[in-house]
Amino acid sequence: MDLQLELNKAGGFKNLELLAKQVVEGFIAGMHKSPFHGFSAEFAEHKIYNQGESTKHIDWKLYAKTDRLYTKRYDEETNLRCHLILDNSSSMHYPESANTSLNTINKVGFSVLACASIMHILKKQRDAVGLSIYGEHYDYYAPEKGSERHHQMLLNTLSSAVTIKPNSKTTETYKYLHQIAEKIHRRSLIFVFTDMFQTSEEDEKLFEALRHLKHNKHEVILFHVFDKAKELSFDFDNKPKRFIDIETGDYINLYPDNIKENYETAVNHYFTNLRLRCGQYRIKYVEADIQRGFNNILTTYMIERQKFV
Repeated sequence: MDLQLELNKAGGFKNLELLAKQVVEGFIAGMHKSPFHGFSAEFAEHKIYNQGESTKHIDWKLYAKTDRLYTKRYDEETNLRCHLILDNSSSMHYPESANTSLNTINKVGFSVLACASIMHILKKQRDAVGLSIYGEHYDYYAPEKGSERHHQMLLNTLSSAVTIKPNSKTTETYKYLHQIAEKIHRRSLIFVFTDMFQTSEEDEKLFEALRHLKHNKHEVILFHVFDKAKELSFDFDNKPKRFIDIETGDYINLYPDNIKENYETAVNHYFTNLRLRCGQYRIKYVEADIQRGFNNILTTYMIERQKFV
């Protein structure tokens, strides 16, 4: 079933759980012949079937797709703890859209659906998940739990983050990351979804806050969420336009081609510096282009989860 069609049927993000399920199932189906781990409430992983073994646990559905025999390797419940951090500042609601299809999804819509998809997998594995959302203020915090009631509460909160546009103009990301770090005491896998929009004066403070999140042996993965075509490549037709800073309200009128080359150079330099700084502090940096889908997000989750446990 087409995910874009499901997004339209669901009326945007009203049925976030269904959308997340569609994303995860599409991702698994796309893996084809590669054995995959951690996607079932019943088993921990697949392994290649060896002749002479019992056929009781052969996954016949996977055999139909891959023409190879795999068995389900069962395991006890895991005890992974994961905390999702969502930047819900004004800039994350770019581009302005109704979020009714994947072609018009904005940064916060993409991040919310990515979070819900990770939550779907965590739920299948009976792992604990927590959530923090910040904008102008530290708006929401829920500790790591694994119950169905808790899961539904987080989904409802994420849905609201998409549909209610914040009025904030400034966001002190570093301040709220410090507060979140103080709340997470047990070793956790931490995913941060943000567009990394802050002033140059705040850069150092932001990385100090990310380092704070590394305490207590947490693993931190930074998903840098952006619209590559617009925010990196500056792909606009060369007609007079007004570009408005959503955070400050400042604007400039110009022809895009007049600054395209200098803009691309400056932004590429900024992105490169982000990657280097994250590498310096052993924070995993992942580009999350909202036009490229969720495979990179879920692949990163798989890899980090296996390393973490």
